[in-house]
Amino acid sequence: MKTVKILTDSCANLSPADIEALDITVLPLQVQIGDQILEDGLKETTDAFFAHQLRGTSPLAVHAPGVAEFEKTYMDLHRESDQIVAIHVSGHLSEVWRNSRLGADPLRGRCNIEVVDSNTLLLGQEILVKEAARAAQAGATVDEIVRLVRGLIPHIYTVLFVDSMKYLENSGTIGKAQSILGTMMEIKPLLFMEDGEIIPMEKVKTVNKVVDKLTEFVSEFDDLEQAVILQRDLEPLPETHMLFERLGQLFPDKEFPVMQYNPLLASFVGPDAMGIIVYEGLTVF
Repeated sequence: MKTVKILTDSCANLSPADIEALDITVLPLQVQIGDQILEDGLKETTDAFFAHQLRGTSPLAVHAPGVAEFEKTYMDLHRESDQIVAIHVSGHLSEVWRNSRLGADPLRGRCNIEVVDSNTLLLGQEILVKEAARAAQAGATVDEIVRLVRGLIPHIYTVLFVDSMKYLENSGTIGKAQSILGTMMEIKPLLFMEDGEIIPMEKVKTVNKVVDKLTEFVSEFDDLEQAVILQRDLEPLPETHMLFERLGQLFPDKEFPVMQYNPLLASFVGPDAMGIIVYEGLTVF
């Protein structure tokens, strides 16, 4: 039996070395800045997106790969294998998962294709894709890989704070009245990803409280396998250093690297969000 091929999108934030070593196919999203279309997954694209988002000078959008692009990719992969697993960014954030399913339709009956909604992005999606690829290299079947991935999804958690509510309003995450009231009261909403959807959960008013809440969130994990701090820039902010110190006291043997969040997430939360993605660990392969 041929090895299962693994397909994902640029929201998995995979390094070129991992893509090559694990034989993963990645379809990038497209980032629109004014009339310019840039490829997602490149730091220069993310930096340009944030620069324009901060200035508010250009229309911004993040587009999923089209159905035809997925069709072509599946056809290319089918030349190498008749077993494919695709793992994509949360379907609540993008049309990627939907377009991938539609793009797979012409091969149904000739190729065993499973398209999985990761319900997450960035580190969470990266972990799922890499575990799937390792399982494929170890000889796992499509069904075994899908069971593995779906078993891992509930062990990945994302929490975010945002400085401005206007992006949540623009994306339909909150209503206009809620946005106006929150802005007037200088509230920083706590957001949680639940089943792939960004859900407002709580509100705080100061940066110290933000750090308190993020620390409290991470402290609930007895088994902490991996975590990253999300922010716009890779350079730690003053509040990032506060978070480093508190998390270091709780988990002295763990590292908490900073990860730059991507244009897709920024289109929902804006350029001044801060958060954490936690993987509590359930490595099988």
